[in-house]
Amino acid sequence: MLVRILVVEDDPSLVELLCYNLKAEGYAVTTASEGEQVSLLLDEELPDLVILDWTLPDISGIELCARLRRSSKTAHLPIIMLTARSEETDRVRGLSTGADDYIVKPFSVPELLARVKAVL
Repeated sequence: MLVRILVVEDDPSLVELLCYNLKAEGYAVTTASEGEQVSLLLDEELPDLVILDWTLPDISGIELCARLRRSSKTAHLPIIMLTARSEETDRVRGLSTGADDYIVKPFSVPELLARVKAVL
């Protein structure tokens, strides 16, 4: 059975990089460029993991993470924050909000893949 990953990211080149590398590892990947798309996608199919950017055009990834944690349907869904926000206070806030891991951009693809495997 394929492991399904939802990538929530608004940078098209980063989406392409993530999709290419995750698919090469055998994951099924779905993408959303706006936070509000996520609820529609989650109604269709629950992924096994969400990779979530903090800065999205319509809602912050931190608010989206909090929403996912408040819903009984998605409360235990693994979330990796992938963001350019690198301050310690940002990392602590992301993890405190419910992210299972926090990766700062720019990032190493092998490290990201290792963290995906660890969270899964």
